[in-house]
Amino acid sequence: MTRPLHVLFFLEDLCFGGTQRQTLELARRLDRTRFSPAFLTLTGRTDLDDEALDAGMPVARLGAGRGVPPLFFAALYPALKRARPDILVPCTALPNIWGRIWGRLCRIPVVVGTCRGGGGPRRQHERLLWRLTDSLVCNSPALLEDLQAVGVAAGHLVCIPNGVDTLRFSPTPTPPSARPPTLLCVARLAADKDHLTLFRAFELVLRRVPEARLRVVGDGPEQETLRAWAAGRAAGSRIDFVPGTPDVRPHYDQARLFALASVREGQPNALLEAMACGLPVCATAVGGIPALLGNRGSLSPPGDATALADNCLGLLTDAARCDALGSAGRAHVERDFSFARMVAAHEELFTRLWGKKRKRGTAD
Repeated sequence: MTRPLHVLFFLEDLCFGGTQRQTLELARRLDRTRFSPAFLTLTGRTDLDDEALDAGMPVARLGAGRGVPPLFFAALYPALKRARPDILVPCTALPNIWGRIWGRLCRIPVVVGTCRGGGGPRRQHERLLWRLTDSLVCNSPALLEDLQAVGVAAGHLVCIPNGVDTLRFSPTPTPPSARPPTLLCVARLAADKDHLTLFRAFELVLRRVPEARLRVVGDGPEQETLRAWAAGRAAGSRIDFVPGTPDVRPHYDQARLFALASVREGQPNALLEAMACGLPVCATAVGGIPALLGNRGSLSPPGDATALADNCLGLLTDAARCDALGSAGRAHVERDFSFARMVAAHEELFTRLWGKKRKRGTAD
């Protein structure tokens, strides 16, 4: 390899979010002697742009504000022609649709599709569009099975679990059980996360632990709906809405447990961070969450506020179990979900796909 390969990560935005953070950390850690990462977004400047720029990674934008411009697909083709990446990695739904189409028309040598969220196979029309990629990366065994079920060839799929910085996200000296009864949810305020079920579960928790609080960290399209729900109920006075932030560690450090009520998931980044910080987890049994938690957390069916409340109460009232699950989750993440492992897997994939293109004479 005579020069670093130009890897272009294409996202809707660089807002605070699990996919955005994972992609940024992957790009930041790529071996710069072998890869030259950059970003393309559909929006204007958002939350994480400065972090990318500070790490020496250029960011090109198709929009001016935080929303996706209506005619972005018309501007995408010339943007990709200008960028001329060796490897295009579309992330999130719209980039995985339009990036693949225009990427092939632009004759980009390698297109690596990604499918991370629980609803990804349907939203990204994988039944049809997987063939426009050289490989398709997912982040959990459950999502890999979903993709195979819609017809993606097994040999085309690569499962690379999310990573977490276990040095940056680590337990504090104060065990979770010794903290105030704060339930924490770090998640985009979007329909997939089903915050309303979490809120209803919290109402039930308050009947037995009236001093409990729920802290919700994140932004998103459901914000007004969720705030209106909280404003109209007594439990709402004990729900704290906190905007998304670059550093969520103080929230993990102050919580007794982490709660997530998603109806669709891949492998939630915030859940990994919470486990790395030694927090016990109550979550729904969807997507890659059951395989991730195993017997190291409490699972409930999606949409079942009563079951979620019972699991949360079990941890709030049993100090020994609370701390034991937190410690088990931390050990699991340290062993199996390091950033080093995630980055190495992507570097191997990029190198292998580029080598195959070179052998066929289809790469410059």
